[in-house]
Amino acid sequence: QVQLEESGGGLVQAGGSLRLACTNSERTSSRYVMGWFRQAPGKERDFVAGVSWSGNNKEYADSVKGRFTISREIGKNTVYLQMNTLKLEDTAVYYCAAGPTYLSGSVYYSEPEYEYWGQGTQVTVSS
Repeated sequence: QVQLEESGGGLVQAGGSLRLACTNSERTSSRYVMGWFRQAPGKERDFVAGVSWSGNNKEYADSVKGRFTISREIGKNTVYLQMNTLKLEDTAVYYCAAGPTYLSGSVYYSEPEYEYWGQGTQVTVSS
């Protein structure tokens, strides 16, 4: 049973940094593509970053390229999202997601490709 739990959210000033973590309770979590999405108030949930099961392939939304870094620590069944140079528009609830790997090296961008979701963690960037 895949259970995802996010941590690391909070309140930070613009220009600051946060690191989110997502831990998967299932032992074989390395088979999954992992992703981060976010949902700002009144907006749809959007893709932020994704990483392949091997950790070698990573993709980012244009809005976070150069500022956010996704990584995974397979031995700890954990995926991270390092967020630097945070902006007011980064304020959102951030969700971790896992999707089965059908093709080696795949990274998914869309919600339907992810089967499992965490409950989300709030990130608030203040001026």
